[in-house]
Amino acid sequence: MGEDGDMQIGGRIKRLRRQRKLPQAELAQALGISASYLNLIEHNRRRVTVPLLFSIAGYFGVEAGELVDSDEGRLVGDLMEAFGDDIFADSDLTNLEIRDLAHTNPAAARAILKLYDRYRLAQKSAAEEAPPGEAEPFHLATDAISDFLQENSNHFPALEAAAERVRRDIDHSGDNLEQGLRTYLFNVFGIETRLASLPHGIARQFDPRRQHLLVSDILPPESALFLLAHQLGRLAADGEIDDIIAESDLPEGDAPALARNVLAAYFAAALMMPYEPFLRACREFRYDIERIGRRFSASFEQVCHRMTTLQRKGATGIPFHLIRTDIAGNISKRFSLSGIHIPRHSGACPRWNVYAAFLSPERINVQLSQMPDGQRFFCIARTIVKGDYRYNAPRRYMSIGLGCAIHHARELIYSDGIDLSTDAQATPIGISCRICPRLECGQRAHPPADHRFELDDTSRPESLYARMS
Repeated sequence: MGEDGDMQIGGRIKRLRRQRKLPQAELAQALGISASYLNLIEHNRRRVTVPLLFSIAGYFGVEAGELVDSDEGRLVGDLMEAFGDDIFADSDLTNLEIRDLAHTNPAAARAILKLYDRYRLAQKSAAEEAPPGEAEPFHLATDAISDFLQENSNHFPALEAAAERVRRDIDHSGDNLEQGLRTYLFNVFGIETRLASLPHGIARQFDPRRQHLLVSDILPPESALFLLAHQLGRLAADGEIDDIIAESDLPEGDAPALARNVLAAYFAAALMMPYEPFLRACREFRYDIERIGRRFSASFEQVCHRMTTLQRKGATGIPFHLIRTDIAGNISKRFSLSGIHIPRHSGACPRWNVYAAFLSPERINVQLSQMPDGQRFFCIARTIVKGDYRYNAPRRYMSIGLGCAIHHARELIYSDGIDLSTDAQATPIGISCRICPRLECGQRAHPPADHRFELDDTSRPESLYARMS
């Protein structure tokens, strides 16, 4: 393997080992190497031979290629985005220097990112003429939660086990899932549930004094079911959620509370779509999201989210990336196991099909996306609509993007009839304009951070930033 690839593997191995709470000595013994040698590998100080790479991948139940896409790879992308800011315009930093920083001193690199996050927040607060710390906790918390999910590969075995335990009890009762949830909440926790007409914008209300859980009667059935499961997760998996948060590196403030909500949602999805039946359905229907949603009474977004969690040892699904954006380009959810980089702060590339999906509402938009370094990804996107089901109620239009590395594309039904090998089918995309090297792109919103443009009075390009000096 190349030196650059070796340097990216150590963090991924360490993360997989910690997720399974394995001591270094135990993993080293299973791999037939010394604990000291494994320690050097995890700190990127020893090369990983090809046979050892396959042994590690087999032990954790992942593909060997996935080990190369580690925390360091994503860290490089985040750093490049940060150093693409105008404040670094005169720094003359090269991509190689940024990569060296991420690989040789990842702790310092993450500290720089944290500082840059706070700088961006201070800029936003000043622009909005808000008190300096007013928006800080939630903004930092949402970034921290995205990093937290990424560090755990969006897979939490303790919550999977808790959801399976509850689901077995519900299934043994003979009730369907909705009635079983209501019965379980009442019999185990004394909570009575019912549909109700709630105030505008309120999906659920819980009265702890009367032990009443009210769910809005205008929600789609799958949303109402999810809210019941979410409430159950806050109760039935409370201990598991506390343990996960206690072992995390989440900052103080709003992050733990937001993490509690996110982990209860994880439990809810695992309860609605149990791991093994869901994985079998994914393979049987070749990841046909709408078909799978019908089987599990789940929405398009719920199924997409669940597909990103299939990282159980020995029973893994496709390593996906997921992005959710609104029509203005604000990214509200981001997660990547595919290797594609999703911008941390700025909007993503307008050529990406997650934006083109808005032109064909509620239809699957398919794209072969090619990054500037030549990597290709198979991406699908579809819009969803959120909002009250009342006359003249405002609606929120969002786009969900799901994708994988190109070598997984044939496992998805959406690749049927598409020639994955031809350059003509690939759409050139970037990460964000400030760090994208594609100078010929006519859709640029900003010039690259390391270039300057000159206007030519004799020729007017389609985009002022498409031709750079």
